[in-house]
Amino acid sequence: MVLVVSEEVREAVDARRPVVALESTIIAHGLPRPRNLQVARELEAAVRAEGAVPATIAVLDGRPRVGLDKEQLERVANEDGIRKLGHRDLPLAVASGASGATTVSATALLAALAGVRVFATGGLGGVHREWTVTQDESADLGLLARTRITVVCAGVKSILDVPATLQRLETLGVAVAGYGTDRFPGFYLSDSGHPVDWTLETPAQVAGVMRAQDTLGGPESALIVANPVPEEEQLDPEVHARVLADALHACEEAGVTGQGVTPFLLDHLVRHTDGASLSANLAAVRGNVRLAARIAAAWAEG
Repeated sequence: MVLVVSEEVREAVDARRPVVALESTIIAHGLPRPRNLQVARELEAAVRAEGAVPATIAVLDGRPRVGLDKEQLERVANEDGIRKLGHRDLPLAVASGASGATTVSATALLAALAGVRVFATGGLGGVHREWTVTQDESADLGLLARTRITVVCAGVKSILDVPATLQRLETLGVAVAGYGTDRFPGFYLSDSGHPVDWTLETPAQVAGVMRAQDTLGGPESALIVANPVPEEEQLDPEVHARVLADALHACEEAGVTGQGVTPFLLDHLVRHTDGASLSANLAAVRGNVRLAARIAAAWAEG
């Protein structure tokens, strides 16, 4: 098979022990060196501290890998030319022998193929602002509509059109539940300003929904567990609103479009909040990783 699953991950999946998939884009493209490698190791350690096995996912030399060893993790963090791969890019990367970090869509797909059911990330992609003009929508949404995986995230990135994203998820039949909240989180913010219809309070409740998905035998769609960043660690909402408005204006002025929009806006937020947005991002990811490990443990008990 093209897919390479590490021995540790394979043994854990076969024995129904808890495993948590982790994306690699945050390592290769989301954080500066050397902090990116430090965070990658920290997130894997957080999964292990909760009794689960981390499965960081990437493509190296054309081989999709679920579970990276020390040297492979260092390659993703430090090697120049690491591409950013969505699920549509995987066949091209495999055929050309390329190396790349996986986005939410590629990570979710490879995790599901390896039998890993729980995936932790920061914020999902979604429908972009001005989408009625640009038709710009993340590939994450369509992939999650046809992939049976549980994604623990801090909602969708607040630079996106949040209500349109929630509507799109509903149309696609992707289940969304707030974890301990009836509000949909906004990545850097605990509350995006929009409600969710369902609230789950414990990892065991999440695992119960996962089992119900399998029992019902419906479409192979995902379950999104929206876990808000703690209020004390969120980006100040007033600062967020002001800097985001400036970022959107700067993006338009610079003529940035397509795949360049998200990194432009996120970089603007980091630079103009003196790193506070990055701190909120990392707080959200840490919380999501810990919760995902607990959900994976509850799932493994079933």
